[in-house]
Amino acid sequence: MDQFLYGIPILGIFFELIGYLVAITPLIAPIVLKASVPIGFAALCGVICERSGVVNIGIEGTMLVAAFVGWTAGAYLVPVFGSAAGPIFGVTPTLVIALALAVLSGVIVSLVHAWLSISVKADQVISGTIINIAAFGITGYLISLISVNSPEGAGQFKAWNPPNELTDLPGVGWLFDAVLGQGPLTISLIVIAIAFQIALFRTRWGLRSRAVGEHPRAAETVGIDVIRLRYRNVLIGGVLAGLGGAFLSMEATAAFQPGMTVGKGFIGLAAVIVGRYTPIGALGAAVLFASTVGIAQSILIAPPSGQLGDVLISLPPQFFDALPYLVTIIILAGVVGRSIPPAADGQPYEREAAT
Repeated sequence: MDQFLYGIPILGIFFELIGYLVAITPLIAPIVLKASVPIGFAALCGVICERSGVVNIGIEGTMLVAAFVGWTAGAYLVPVFGSAAGPIFGVTPTLVIALALAVLSGVIVSLVHAWLSISVKADQVISGTIINIAAFGITGYLISLISVNSPEGAGQFKAWNPPNELTDLPGVGWLFDAVLGQGPLTISLIVIAIAFQIALFRTRWGLRSRAVGEHPRAAETVGIDVIRLRYRNVLIGGVLAGLGGAFLSMEATAAFQPGMTVGKGFIGLAAVIVGRYTPIGALGAAVLFASTVGIAQSILIAPPSGQLGDVLISLPPQFFDALPYLVTIIILAGVVGRSIPPAADGQPYEREAAT
C-alpha cells in the first residue's frame, strides 16, 4: 500500500513526507521539546503581559540579558561555590544562584519596560524595541571584555534519566523519554504552562487580568487596580523570559554567545497569536515551530530515500536554517485575523481625575 501511494506522481512525494515524519517522530521528539523551551517561555511571557493589556516586544532582549547574567554569574561564582555536579539534574549551588540572578535580571528589564509602558505611557512597541537594541549592544560589549580573561563557566543542568519501566512501554515509551529525559527548565516549562492555563481561567487573578486586558476602565470601577495588576503581570512575564534566557546559557549549552537568542523571542510572540493568547495554546504553537528544528536535523543526518530524499538533498543547507522562520511566517499569515487579541492590548491606561 505504501509503495502504491508513494508511486503516485507529485502526490507520492507528499505521502512520502507524511510517512517520513511519522517514522522519525519518536526520534526527534526530545530535540523538538528542547528546541521549544526558549520559544515556549517567551510565548508564556507574551500571554501574561498581553492578557493584561501590555505588548512586550522586548522579550528577545530580556531573554538575552538573562542568558548573559546567568552564565556570567556562574563563571564568577565557581571559585566560591565550586562546580561539582550534584546527583539530580547536575544541580550545584553555583547553578542555583546563577539561575536566580538570571531570573532577577529578567524581572529588572521587565520593570523598565513596565515603567515606560505603564507609568510613562510611552509607545509599548518602541519601548520593547529600545530594550532589544540595548540588550544586544550591552551584552555583546560586555562579553567581549569578559572573554579576554577566558573564564570557565559553571557547567549546565543535566537531563534526568527516566526509569526503564516508563521508557520501555510499547507505544508511549518514547513520549515519556522525550518529556522526562530532559533538564529541569525543560520539564518546568510544561508544568508552568499547565499552571498558568488553570490560573488564567480558574482564579481571581486570571479573571482580573483578562478584565483589565479587555476593558480596564470597567475593571477599575469594580475595584481592580489596573496599574498595579499590569505591573505585576509584566514582572511575572520577566520571570518567564528570564527562565527562557537562562535555559539558553545554562541548560541547552554551558556558554554565552552574542545574540544567542537568534529571534526566539519574536517567534514566541508569533506563538502567542497562533495559540490564541492562551498558555497551553502558546506552548503548542512553540512546539509546532520548534518541530522544524528536529525535522531539519533529521533530514541533514538521515534523509529519506526515494524521490523525497532526492528533493530534500538537493536543497541548500541554508534552507533548513531558515525553515523555522519560514514556517512561522506561513502559519502566522494564516492565523492573523482569526486570533483576536484583548481589546485594550497595547493601549496605555490613565485614571480619570477625581472630581
